[in-house]
Amino acid sequence: MTEPRINLFGNDVAMKVVRRFQSVGQPLRESSVSTTILELVNLRASQINGCGMCTDMHAKDLAAAGEDWARLNLVAAWREATVFTEAERAALELAEEGTRIADAAGGVSDEVWTNARKHFDEDQLAVLIGNIALINAWNRLNVIARTPAGSDPPGMFG
Repeated sequence: MTEPRINLFGNDVAMKVVRRFQSVGQPLRESSVSTTILELVNLRASQINGCGMCTDMHAKDLAAAGEDWARLNLVAAWREATVFTEAERAALELAEEGTRIADAAGGVSDEVWTNARKHFDEDQLAVLIGNIALINAWNRLNVIARTPAGSDPPGMFG
């Protein structure tokens, strides 16, 4: 196992950043977008970014909330899976393109945005954009710091 470079939760300055990130997430969690969709987005972005800590946390939180393990196991292959709703699929697609913006010259495609608009109103789209941006920031904090994964119980950070 790789040792963490810094304990984000044990350093006073890092904790100030963590607390700010947590406060940014509050209006997202209080929105009309389902917790399931927000957490599926968090899980998928974390998988793409290779953030073990966030992948572990969001999978555990979804499972603790009653999410079916078959769906959790298929998040990385959602395009081939039949277990996601059209709204979930639109959110996952938006999350993927929003996470991989460096891979596409135009960022999120008009096609993906149009599909998301079919399932979410403007306020909900604002929440999804904020959620995608925030989970990518969390992923970067944890990947750079090499925060270890696997030992935290469900709900520890929620």
